[in-house]
Amino acid sequence: MRKSEVSRLKRHRRLKLKMYGTGEKPRLVVHRSLKHLCAQVLDDSRRATLFSLSTLDKEIRQKFPNAGNLKAAQYFGEVFAKKAKEKGFAKIIFDRAGYLYHGRIRVFAEALRKGGLEF
Repeated sequence: MRKSEVSRLKRHRRLKLKMYGTGEKPRLVVHRSLKHLCAQVLDDSRRATLFSLSTLDKEIRQKFPNAGNLKAAQYFGEVFAKKAKEKGFAKIIFDRAGYLYHGRIRVFAEALRKGGLEF
């Protein structure tokens, strides 16, 4: 593993100690790769994944085949927020998984807020 990945995992472990998702306020974890984003809503009390979506999803993949840019992250955030609201999630805990809050992560988070999710 590269040093930057090890540092990110250390940051994530440190951040995760302070966050705990419940059924009323689940934890939204985002994962970033070079070409795609993946997000999932977790209930830590039950150790269950309640909802997940990725830029590899058919709807998003048609519009953005390579989703490694800011426009794709914004669109993904809007789609994720809409589908999460349909599933009944209004308040979440945003877990950036140790990634710095800039670039695609920041744009994704702003799109989630714009879509109606509170965190």
